[in-house]
Amino acid sequence: MRNLTAFIASLAFVISFTVLSMPASAGAGPSRSVIVVLRDDADSDVVAGDHAQRFGALVSHVYGAALRGYAARVPERLIPMLQRDARVAFVEEDRLLSATDVIPRTGVYRIAADKSKEFGGDGSAFLNTGVAIIDTGISSHSALNIAGGYNCAGFFFVNRTAWSDGNGHGTHVAGTVAAKNMNGIVGVAPGAPLWAVRVLGSDGSGYLSWIICGINWVANNAASKKIKVANMSLGGGGADDGNCGNTNNDAMHKAICTAVNAKGVTFVAAAGNDSKDFSTFTPAAYNEVLTVTAMADFDGLPGGAYTGGVACGNVDDTAATFSNFTSTTNTLDMNHTIAAPGVCVTSTYFNNGYATGSGTSFASPHVAGTVALCLASGVCSGTPATIIQKVRTDASLRSDTTVAPYYGFTNDPNSPNGNRYYGHLAYAGGY
Repeated sequence: MRNLTAFIASLAFVISFTVLSMPASAGAGPSRSVIVVLRDDADSDVVAGDHAQRFGALVSHVYGAALRGYAARVPERLIPMLQRDARVAFVEEDRLLSATDVIPRTGVYRIAADKSKEFGGDGSAFLNTGVAIIDTGISSHSALNIAGGYNCAGFFFVNRTAWSDGNGHGTHVAGTVAAKNMNGIVGVAPGAPLWAVRVLGSDGSGYLSWIICGINWVANNAASKKIKVANMSLGGGGADDGNCGNTNNDAMHKAICTAVNAKGVTFVAAAGNDSKDFSTFTPAAYNEVLTVTAMADFDGLPGGAYTGGVACGNVDDTAATFSNFTSTTNTLDMNHTIAAPGVCVTSTYFNNGYATGSGTSFASPHVAGTVALCLASGVCSGTPATIIQKVRTDASLRSDTTVAPYYGFTNDPNSPNGNRYYGHLAYAGGY
């Protein structure tokens, strides 16, 4: 799985009355898959229906919670006229994104989650702290408390209840977040309710419109289903415009901003696996998410104590060779970066089984579970931005260089690799 990279009113002016009355059949010719983002006062259903009639838009998803808009295939020659509709904010090309991972001891112990007061509990502490896994879905597993889900992986005639995992990636991610202790494998927040938001297909990739559908579902259901955390171990090209996507026409960024700022969901995202600056990789680049880099751990212990030498292509207690990072000159991105184990992580998988994999995909759920722990314990409260800084601060305070063995890892902020910034190692033991 490692080489999956990403891993997404009326017209102001009209030509003629004929154009305004154009039926769907008039859209013959080349078409494009796009995401039409509407202005905040527009009605998504009304505009989507209107554009289906006027421009032949073949609508696949309608969004109304995380953002106003819809996804559709639209005749290419009519897109400029559609864009001139006063209700349209911008139109973005749909694109393909992928899971961010590569395919034994779990890193749960390395971030001291076993010291949390909820580690040996029955999961009841998390009744009001659900975690959405925005991924390939989640397969049924005796170690997982799957509360339900929603399927966005498709364009038309999608069975919304078919959220089971067709790839294995989402199930692996889910186990690291919240698997109950079975067969020696346990998650950071054991027993927390998991919501399977399927936005990637069985090949581990999915279109931007699917991913926005998933974010929209989380935003729309956050209050009723008590979803407080969302994990996104996926991504693709892009950048943060510092304006929630309104300047560079980024619909996914706009959707996440709404889910964060209006719905109070804390988003955790994988940094990516290209060993480069994640400023060109989204959603990791967005300042509104907690971005997770990967480090290597093979024994659950600090201090590089593992005696097996190089394993899974990495050295114990060092930054993962594949992990993306940010720059020590980029203060904005440094302020939402944290590290977690992401090499040779064993977790839940198909057929009630277990599997081992590496990637920032598997570092991110360590932190999503940490955020869930912090919220459930009452240590974290307030806005997602406040929660992100609390978790990052706790991680930095644990990294005391005067205490042996050192909690952190080689290439963290206390022993940097040039101008690469991976963040401090997450600490779950205080919640």
